[in-house]
Amino acid sequence: MNKVRIANIYIDNLSMGECVAKIKDLIKSGSKSYIVTPNVDHIVRLQRDNEFLEAYENAEVVVADGMPIIWASNFLGTPLKEKISGSDLFTELCKVSEEMEYRLFFLGAGEGVAEQAASNLKKKFKNIEIIGVYSPPFGFEKDDKENVKIREMINKRAPDILFVGVGAPKQEKWIYKNLDMLNVKMAIGIGAAFDFAAGTIKRAPVFMQKVGLEWFWRFMHEPRRLFKRYFIDDSRFIVILFKQMWFQKK
Repeated sequence: MNKVRIANIYIDNLSMGECVAKIKDLIKSGSKSYIVTPNVDHIVRLQRDNEFLEAYENAEVVVADGMPIIWASNFLGTPLKEKISGSDLFTELCKVSEEMEYRLFFLGAGEGVAEQAASNLKKKFKNIEIIGVYSPPFGFEKDDKENVKIREMINKRAPDILFVGVGAPKQEKWIYKNLDMLNVKMAIGIGAAFDFAAGTIKRAPVFMQKVGLEWFWRFMHEPRRLFKRYFIDDSRFIVILFKQMWFQKK
């Protein structure tokens, strides 16, 4: 099965290797495209945010970010091959970019974070080519002058891959709105990946990622900010899932 429906989106049924191969083909083709990585929070938001949904519907590649999405696909009888988080895809593409000589641009995170991420990655991947880094101010997406500045900065460097780490749904909406005006081949929203690479936020241990508890690790570190999202808003995902199962059986 090439695509799996979860609620109102279709997710590409790819392994990490297949996803990277598809990205290579898209970059080679010279066409502009972008990738989104849905998690539970995204799917809940997609039920009520039409602008976010439009950004999703126009993405070239959609891959599952989070074990709960994999479990949901199994529950619905249409299993996805693999969890492909934005953070893992970011690391994998940085590694691949050495071999393919891709030019990378980092947009996002707090002041100095993307720069530190770039510095750390250059130590890890000796031949990586990071040609631009910029941390935009809060509210940049609503500032026309700032957006012109960002587009000019990116277009001057013409990266093969633009990584945008400003959180969902902001990063997906920004990519969708601006892609036609950008001189890039591929854009990817990667959430907190710059913070993980910079070491400003510690990612969950691998065993917690594998058993689907990465969200709980993040909650333990930011309980006030994440309580409502994880325990109130995202609980709607269960209702969405059972509703889909009900209609599939009818």
